[in-house]
Amino acid sequence: MDTIPKPSELLALHDVTEELFAQLRTWFDVPDAVTLDLTGIDSAVAQLADPVAIAALAMRKLQALRLLAQPGVRTSTDVVVTIVQDLDRALIQAPTMHLQRAAAAADWDAELAGLLEGDADSDPTSSPVPEGDEEDPTVTRFRELHGQLHAAARAVVDASDGEIRFLL
Repeated sequence: MDTIPKPSELLALHDVTEELFAQLRTWFDVPDAVTLDLTGIDSAVAQLADPVAIAALAMRKLQALRLLAQPGVRTSTDVVVTIVQDLDRALIQAPTMHLQRAAAAADWDAELAGLLEGDADSDPTSSPVPEGDEEDPTVTRFRELHGQLHAAARAVVDASDGEIRFLL
């Protein structure tokens, strides 16, 4: 196979992967080490439905993509496209899973009491929580970064003319 230079969009993933990795850790409280249950073929069923496990596996793929995006690390077009594709579902679902976890963990009685009291000490203009239809800035940023993974995969396919080639 021919070797071609890595497109700039792929090389630019160094910081993107770091930021996505950090956001997943923050949203899902992913521990520093995660254990995989390999006791049997079906032992992963429960683990793979757990948002923390899903985030942890996505973080591992981000680690691999970050390595492959570095200059001088040889990879191939199919590997890059496959990793981005593998990450896609988890990264699409991450903001929603994060909000669902936050809603499930919230003390709604305390939240309602705070609303009824009017909480005189708080400044409603400085709230980090979005109002109404306003999107959370961390979700917006997360989606922008996710889009950069797609841009890198497209650039790899374009640079290789749709062929499987080595990238360096």
